[in-house]
Amino acid sequence: MTKPLRNLLLSAALIAVPATGFALAEIYMSPPVSHEAAATGLGDLSAYSDIVRDTRNIAARGDLVAAERRIADLETLWDDSESTLRAADRAAWTSVDDAADAAFAALRGHTPDPVKVEATLVNLQDILAHPVAATANGPLRYVEGIAVTDDTGHALPCEDLVGQLRTELGAAAPSAAVADLQSKALERCNADDDARADAFAAQALAQLRG
Repeated sequence: MTKPLRNLLLSAALIAVPATGFALAEIYMSPPVSHEAAATGLGDLSAYSDIVRDTRNIAARGDLVAAERRIADLETLWDDSESTLRAADRAAWTSVDDAADAAFAALRGHTPDPVKVEATLVNLQDILAHPVAATANGPLRYVEGIAVTDDTGHALPCEDLVGQLRTELGAAAPSAAVADLQSKALERCNADDDARADAFAAQALAQLRG
């Protein structure tokens, strides 16, 4: 077959390709479309998820001290945005806030348990991806073995645990870690944030009791 004739036949074959063939080729060659999870009133939480992912990676290497430092970045960012996020979707904010408190408590325990740390971080990452309303009723919740809710699942008045911490400290000078947790508990309590104040106070009590 001569070269001109071969080129002519090839051109005819290409012209005869059905339009659907090109459509299929376009589908397979196009990049996949990313489908984000349905957003809540909290908006884009990817910055928080990135911190949790970093924290998990650090914890997986066995450096829980560095992991606690990294999760503190989330705590700062979350607190800075609290008024805006809480007003936007209080139920979703509460679900994330509770999960974050559990992760903070796991990393700040007297002797952090790597398994518990990973479980709380996984839960926090899941809730950041799909914030859900917190249940109004539920079993007692504990932080470091200390109850921080009543039997209906509601946070205890922060004044109770903060007062208990003050009583147990007495005139003794607290360690730097306990003093820091006490300061955070007082700050959250003054902001009428019982749940987080209770969590900080419970962590301080646990460290104080050794």
